[in-house]
Amino acid sequence: MLIGYKRVSTQNQKLDRQTDLLNEYGVERIFEEKITGTKRERQELNKMLDMLREGDIVIVADLTRLSRSTKDLFEIVETIHSKGAEIKSLKESWLDTTTPQGKLLFTIFAGLSQFERDLISDRTKQGLESAKNRGAKLGRPNKYQEKKDTILQMYNSNDYSINDIINATGISKTSLYRLVNAQ
Repeated sequence: MLIGYKRVSTQNQKLDRQTDLLNEYGVERIFEEKITGTKRERQELNKMLDMLREGDIVIVADLTRLSRSTKDLFEIVETIHSKGAEIKSLKESWLDTTTPQGKLLFTIFAGLSQFERDLISDRTKQGLESAKNRGAKLGRPNKYQEKKDTILQMYNSNDYSINDIINATGISKTSLYRLVNAQ
């Protein structure tokens, strides 16, 4: 069975172009959604994946409709294959796992994609290390840094109770003790 999947990111967008392409290809059943592709939990996608049987072919107009990340794409394709089904993109001719050439190209692109992810990860780690070596403070800034002096003065004066400090500054008891212990 030829099974189509189409998606747009917002309610205002139209599915017409994808519908026309899938119908022209002869798709027998179409699952459609209006939801961002960055969310992995998509109701109609999950329904489609659950109902796949051996020999089915999933047809998409283009890969961006199926997934926004390479990792997610490969997980979805793996799920499709685990059901004994195949996948074909009408726009990206290299994604056609119904042919030996398509399977080979998908495997090559999967390897290249993983290689690129690893390179990006390495560059990010090197950049963070370089910034750290130059004295940059990494991580989220302390929420109470601006109030730090006031909070510590109140705490050290012994004129204010813990509850007085919490109520006056909005700091939590845990954050207050963390700030005090760090001085």
